[in-house]
Amino acid sequence: MKDFNIRKPDEKLRNSIRTKIDNLNKPKGSLGMLETLAERICMVQQTLTPQLKCPCHILYGGDHGIEREGVSVSPRDVTWQQMKNFTNGGGGVNMFCRQHGFKLSIVDVGVDHDLSDNTDIINRKIAHGTKNFLYEAAMNEEEFDKAISVGVEMAERCKDKGCNIICIGEMGIANTSPSSIWMHLFGNIPLDECIGIGSGLNDDGVTHKREVLRKAVEKFNEQQTTDCRQRTKDNVKTIIRHFGGFEMVAAVGTMLRATEFGMLVMVDGFIMSACMLAASRLFPNVLDYAIFGHCGNESGHRRMLELMNVRPILNLGMRLGEGTGALCSYPIIESAVKMVNEMNNFDNAHITKYF
Repeated sequence: MKDFNIRKPDEKLRNSIRTKIDNLNKPKGSLGMLETLAERICMVQQTLTPQLKCPCHILYGGDHGIEREGVSVSPRDVTWQQMKNFTNGGGGVNMFCRQHGFKLSIVDVGVDHDLSDNTDIINRKIAHGTKNFLYEAAMNEEEFDKAISVGVEMAERCKDKGCNIICIGEMGIANTSPSSIWMHLFGNIPLDECIGIGSGLNDDGVTHKREVLRKAVEKFNEQQTTDCRQRTKDNVKTIIRHFGGFEMVAAVGTMLRATEFGMLVMVDGFIMSACMLAASRLFPNVLDYAIFGHCGNESGHRRMLELMNVRPILNLGMRLGEGTGALCSYPIIESAVKMVNEMNNFDNAHITKYF
């Protein structure tokens, strides 16, 4: 995996940003999270007059070997069927991209189906799904590097279009399982507290999922020659590679390259939050560029957000994936930008500043 040079935004401008926001003709702090968002966007773009340009949404598809263990109520065929549905404009992601003016790119990095005849899907297939991490690593080092490289390439494509804000989604049946394990291992949270219903498991299904993932983690820990609780980059990569999906690792690559460019990264629900958590364990500065769209309805998502000390914009009880929750938050992000650019200040409006 290439090294990424992700710099913290220069702090020199922060006081000027806060002064501008505080002097808009409103009570100090009265626009709440809009003010917090505006400050973050100004800091990332290093300007007092931020802009949102050519928003892009990348949706990665991939299948998971662990799906064979019955950890999801949905069969893996749903992955490729939905990928085709997206090309016909019929998915939730399509609707929200149209509504908010996002350019949608659909990328196959590991779907267990031949989609090569569909020219609306970017073919970057690494394999027909990952291996079953109950028995072996989901991917080898070469596959891991390829997935990161796909993510890097897609971020570069968006940059070339003039994009400065990027959103990422996923389609991969059973990908709540690796996300739960990443949360457990990166956050030192009991595994049972990281596991939810996914796409709709009943109580027995959740119990079975917990048992499968517990065995997988136990086997992984037994195989390690070093203590993976020590968060070196090599250990983090080992955890990501052993359990992750191709679509998840590609998302990590996009997050890292996009933030290296200084782009804003919109983060969706449980899966994409797990990807951002993994990315932040490799390069902590990535979090300075992230905007978390919503808190999903998957068990443990709020706690995962707390691990990163972040606050989501929305809480709509969603758990669809695809990036839909983050896309729904975009008008709020736009409002934050309009606030800092278009609201008058006390001096220009000839209003007495009363604080």
